[in-house]
Amino acid sequence: MQLAQRINSISEPQTIKMAKLGRELKAQGISIVDLSLGEPDFRVPDHINEAAIKAINEGYSKYPPVAGYAELLEAISTKLKRDNNLNYPPNQIIVSTGAKQSLYNAVMSVVDPGDEVIIPTPFWVTYATQAEMAGGVVKYIHCGVEADFKISPEQLEEGITSKTKLFMFSSPCNPSGSVYSRAELAALVEVFKRHPYIYIISDEIYEYINYVGGHESIAQFDEIKDRVIVINGMSKGFAMTGWRLGYMAAPREVAQACEKLQGQVTSGANTITQRASITALLSDLTPTRLMAEEYRKRCDFIIDALTNTPGVLTNHPHGAFYAFPDISSFFGKSDGEHTINNDSDMAMYLLHTGHVSTVCGSAFGNSNCIRISFATSMENLVEAMKRIREALAKLS
Repeated sequence: MQLAQRINSISEPQTIKMAKLGRELKAQGISIVDLSLGEPDFRVPDHINEAAIKAINEGYSKYPPVAGYAELLEAISTKLKRDNNLNYPPNQIIVSTGAKQSLYNAVMSVVDPGDEVIIPTPFWVTYATQAEMAGGVVKYIHCGVEADFKISPEQLEEGITSKTKLFMFSSPCNPSGSVYSRAELAALVEVFKRHPYIYIISDEIYEYINYVGGHESIAQFDEIKDRVIVINGMSKGFAMTGWRLGYMAAPREVAQACEKLQGQVTSGANTITQRASITALLSDLTPTRLMAEEYRKRCDFIIDALTNTPGVLTNHPHGAFYAFPDISSFFGKSDGEHTINNDSDMAMYLLHTGHVSTVCGSAFGNSNCIRISFATSMENLVEAMKRIREALAKLS
């Protein structure tokens, strides 16, 4: 008996692997500071919890529509207009069981075997795997720390061929925290205008965790809006990771395709989460803004600490809750027992010697870096940076 080849080609995400290894060491009584997972450490705001309880008491326990409750689709439409000045009627919006499913639905609905999918690096670990599961051929465009990990119009133009079908990116970016400005997006749009057969997936799940002002979406440009698929959800901005609700706003034909696909996979998203999300999206966003402000303080601390650590090179994230420092200057160095040959060695060294859990950058498409999540308390971050600096100081 053999499993399907598509399963054999899928590996466990490094983010999950490192978190698992950290838990195993904790179980052995070792003090581990976990900076591996991208999960908010805040509680869900009380008014959202109360809306969920209200939905339970009102009996929202039956199958919902596949695309989502009409009231939630309206709420998302209102949010997109209010926050992003984007006009998407409810019939162009699909609610799914997490933004990851929204991404999967979109990729499976537009990519055929042999189609090229352009992904600038670094990127969220799941993009490439989903593209490959659809039979797509992934073309990576390297974007280094010197360019704030952002793709240039010239790089984009050079990467496009007659086989290119999809471009996938995130802003704010996981793992680099990079945020595209309106001018930078406009420059990319000029390239896409010359290639009208390419879809664009814009992952905007970190929209509210933004340290440079208002969020800019590539869907704001009318010239290409009919090819843009906006992905968002409740996990990051509202700390609702376990509630599992994502959504997309897309051209009508893409939304219809995703609804058809979802109807054969999960059907509708969780009913209680949907009702609570209506309240979350339409209520006062003060709790979300307070969370973002706390992330900003943590970001400033982490980046200052990394910048003042010899051998470490980093950009300054303008969104999300990650740092993505370049640690390649340590390659070839040793503490006498462990030799650091690559980013994976560094992640394991920091885990076993520094007792800090991070994620190797190669999981995100850049093997010179590691990802550090600052979605944890300032106390943990202070201790983590102390341990990291002490571990790195042993390498020569």
